[in-house]
Amino acid sequence: MRVLIALDESSYSQAALQSVLSRPWPKGSQFKILAVVEPFHPEYAGWQTNYTPFAVEAQKSIHDSAVKLVEEAQRLLTDCFGAEYVLSEVTEGYIKDRILDDARHWQADLIVVGSHGRRGFTKFLLGSVSEAIASHATCSVEIIKIKEPSQAATIASDAKPEIST
Repeated sequence: MRVLIALDESSYSQAALQSVLSRPWPKGSQFKILAVVEPFHPEYAGWQTNYTPFAVEAQKSIHDSAVKLVEEAQRLLTDCFGAEYVLSEVTEGYIKDRILDDARHWQADLIVVGSHGRRGFTKFLLGSVSEAIASHATCSVEIIKIKEPSQAATIASDAKPEIST
């Protein structure tokens, strides 16, 4: 089995990685960790070209963070399954497209991603990577979600009166 694990720096991606690490896989399964950094285009600086060097430096920092993230995930998977079964890559491109292309070219049997669980207007604005992958992948897709405490419980705990002694 070939399992592609798409990661970003969110706790949702970490939950996806932990899900893969926590269960048995068929003997000889291969794992590929993929982190995608969206490209920076100098024209995004628009009218203020003085910002371009800062944006390029920020892009380098994002890429370096992705490399560290992937290296740590690779170490964990290697410890669990063996170095010969683990690959990793940090690439640049549009996240949905790169994950789907990589899964197709690597001939993945399964893509594992975390879901941010966005809804409503936020989902409309930011899109849903996991939804796009599930809709367009040529293989199976597993979307890992995190159960978050309800907003009502958070509000209730914030409403407790302080008692001073």
